[in-house]
Amino acid sequence: MKNLYILLLVAFAMSSNAQTNSSQKSKPLSEASPEKVGMSPERLQRIDAMLQEAVAEGDVPGAVALVARNGKIVYHKAFGLADNESGRELKKDDIFRIASQTKAITATAVMMLWEEGKFQLDDPISKYIPAFKNPQVLKSFQYKDTSYTAVPAAREITIRHLLTHTSGLGYGAIDGDERFKMLYHKAGVTDLFTTEPVSIGESVKKLAALPLHHNPGEKYTYSEGLDVMGYFVEVVSGMPFDVFLRKRLFEPLSMNDTWFYLPDAKAKRLVSVQRPEDGKWRRYPVTFYDPEYPVKGAKQFFSGGAGLSSTAKDYATFLQMYLNGGELNGKRFLSRTTVQSMMGNQIGDLWEGTGRHYGLAFGVQTQQGQDKGGNGSQGTFDWGGYFNTQYFADPQENIIGILMKQTQGTTSDDTGWKFRLLVGQSVDD
Repeated sequence: MKNLYILLLVAFAMSSNAQTNSSQKSKPLSEASPEKVGMSPERLQRIDAMLQEAVAEGDVPGAVALVARNGKIVYHKAFGLADNESGRELKKDDIFRIASQTKAITATAVMMLWEEGKFQLDDPISKYIPAFKNPQVLKSFQYKDTSYTAVPAAREITIRHLLTHTSGLGYGAIDGDERFKMLYHKAGVTDLFTTEPVSIGESVKKLAALPLHHNPGEKYTYSEGLDVMGYFVEVVSGMPFDVFLRKRLFEPLSMNDTWFYLPDAKAKRLVSVQRPEDGKWRRYPVTFYDPEYPVKGAKQFFSGGAGLSSTAKDYATFLQMYLNGGELNGKRFLSRTTVQSMMGNQIGDLWEGTGRHYGLAFGVQTQQGQDKGGNGSQGTFDWGGYFNTQYFADPQENIIGILMKQTQGTTSDDTGWKFRLLVGQSVDD
């Protein structure tokens, strides 16, 4: 009886903090003709020609493209092969490693907890993960033995710093500074994802002991900040990160194909990571990561910065929730005012002159970026992933564009910018 009482308390706690009902009641994504939402079918066909040519020329092995407007999918097609060695054709519901597109989902989880009053964005992270107390900044480094000196940081790392890549943390194996690659490797920090029996908490605590690139808030340095945030969600919610996302986001949004580690029944739909080699596309080998991490191994590391796999439609569903101001299918996940804040300029002039500013895990187009042309309206938010996936969502035009590929080591792939331009030129109202 006592155990049943505890289970009921846990169930009540989870349900009381779940997404809430909304009076907006927007419908799930569904298909419609382009004309019904003010898109030109003839102009959308230019995407066909572009991607067919890219596959034929060997620029990409294959791609899935999706375009939606006003909650209606008007273009969703697959081109080329999912795996060239086996000859498996790519299908539009195939599953891709979305890598850094995971960051937006992690930020969403963080902000859902923020809305519940669990913390303030400018709280020091050490309040919740004590290992980050009294951070140090790298001063000198010896390449021969990786010894170093460090000085106390000017301030504590905050939650906002971690969400905006201004914490001073690095990115290990893909860091632009060789010193931090060496330091992270020596410390055993797990970058991106792994098939090994490692938890995100273990890796984050190792990360916390290392020096920073610079003082928190001083610069933008792409980092493992969102991996820290994944562990932070566990600490604050009391739930494993993968469980939190499944219960609080994926299941209520019907994102049934979005996982850190794919169920066996879905594994056959995973697209191979490929690279060009001697004029052919070959499966990418095991390097500092194993490309098969979503389907094999310990399946214990839930990377908030890069670990998820998904489909074009699932990710479009997630983006549509944002275009709806935080709501989908009668369920509210974030307030419209929270979404507005997330898209605001969080890092001041650190991206000045780029035509974009940085929000909470989103790149956001400015008026300057709109005026340059080809990238959508002011307020369009976007990002991409390590394995060559891209997305954008334009709130003014209520348009979503998603382009999924799985490649590394390409030099001639122009499909990303061409796709975005071709979606924009298809507007017909």
